[in-house]
Amino acid sequence: MRTKIHLMAGFVALLIASACNNAKSPDAAANDIAAAKQSASKEVADAQREQQKDLSSDSYDVAVARADGEHKVATQKCDTLEGHEQKVCKDQADADYEAAKANAKANKVAREP
Repeated sequence: MRTKIHLMAGFVALLIASACNNAKSPDAAANDIAAAKQSASKEVADAQREQQKDLSSDSYDVAVARADGEHKVATQKCDTLEGHEQKVCKDQADADYEAAKANAKANKVAREP
C-alpha cells in the first residue's frame, strides 16, 4: 500500500515538474500575444480618456498603463520559450516593467511644483 502511495506521489510530482517552463504551442502563443496586445491598447486608451476627463491628471497614469500593457505582451512572448530562456525572458520583462514605472514616477515628481 505504501509503495503505491509513493509511486503515485512520484508520478504526480513528475507531471507537475514536466509542466513547468514548457513552451506554448505557436497557435496558443499567438492568440495569447494578440489578446495581450489588445488588452494593452485598451488600457492605454482608457487611461488617455481618463486623463482628458480630468485636466489636472498628468501623463503618469497613461505611462503606467502603457508599461502594464507592454509587460503583458512581453510575458506572453516569453511563454513561447522553454526552461531557462523562459525564466530569463520573464525576469527581463519584469525588470523593464519596474524601470518603466520608475521612469513614470520620476517624470511625475519632476513636474510637480
